Order: sequence, then C-alpha cells, then structure tokens
Amino acid sequence: MILLKTTHGDINIELDYEKAPETAKNFEQYVRDGFYDGLIFHRVISNFMIQGGGFEPGMKPRKTREPIQNEADNGLSNMQGAVAMARTMDPHSATAQFFINVENNGFLDHTAKNAEGWGYCVFGKIVDSKDTVNAIRSVPTTMRDGHQDVPAEDIVIIKAEVAGDGEPA
Repeated sequence: MILLKTTHGDINIELDYEKAPETAKNFEQYVRDGFYDGLIFHRVISNFMIQGGGFEPGMKPRKTREPIQNEADNGLSNMQGAVAMARTMDPHSATAQFFINVENNGFLDHTAKNAEGWGYCVFGKIVDSKDTVNAIRSVPTTMRDGHQDVPAEDIVIIKAEVAGDGEPA
C-alpha cells in the first residue's frame, strides 16, 4: 500500500503487483526514492481524472528515470478509482506521472498492440480515499505556463510513503 499525504488529505493506493508487476515496482521505487515528495497534482479535469507526479510548484518539471514498458494489456480497466500511468503519444513512454480516474474511462483501456490501441496502464486502485480525490477533482483550475486544467492553488503531495512492507495487504 502506498500513502500519498497531500494538502487536501490522504490518498491510499493499493498496487497490483500481479497484473502490472513492472509498473507497480516502478511506482513503488519512485515512492521509496522520495521522488513524489513536494510534487503537485498539475492536471485536474473534474469529470475525467486527476494527474500528478511530474511537476513541482510553478510547473517546474522533475527529472525522471528512463521510461518503462506499457503493461496496459493486463486486463485492468480505467474505471473510477483506478490508478494508471500517464504517458505521451508513445505507448511506452511512461515514467513517473500517474492519474487517478474519477469517472469510468474505459476508452483509455488497451485494445490492440499498436499506437492507437495500447491504452493507459492501470497498476492500482485507491482505497478509502474517495473524499480526498473528490476534494481534489472539485478545485478551480486555470491555464499556467502553457498547461491547461492546472489547479488555481497548488495541490501538493507533501509525502509519499510505502505503508508496511510494500506488498499489497
């Protein structure tokens, strides 16, 4: 279990090491390295998702490790509460940015092993965190430094930590 302590409350994430082993390990390693500490949720779309893991306040990007292989063909779906990796148009470009689906977004799921069909890899789900996620999804957003849907006031991940031994309970 991963605990994200944010300025809007705690978010508990249960990682799926069975269906998304490399992605779960990648996310956990970023947590263990303290990478997410001090980063913001930089993209909030209230009827879609909340995204974080890439920028410090002021939209300053943080350097990541190399991208990982997309495991979106694992059968998990981008449904409400699912946590998935963000990426560029390149299906295998995910590094540290992640998003929490706040609605059912099955259109993001894997359909084929090609550029259009790879989808976005679900690697976990939120547990007992709906109030915090709903508080974040409801914040006013603006445009900042060329980015749309940026919260008007920073939503900071104060601390990310592995609860217990890092394996799902």
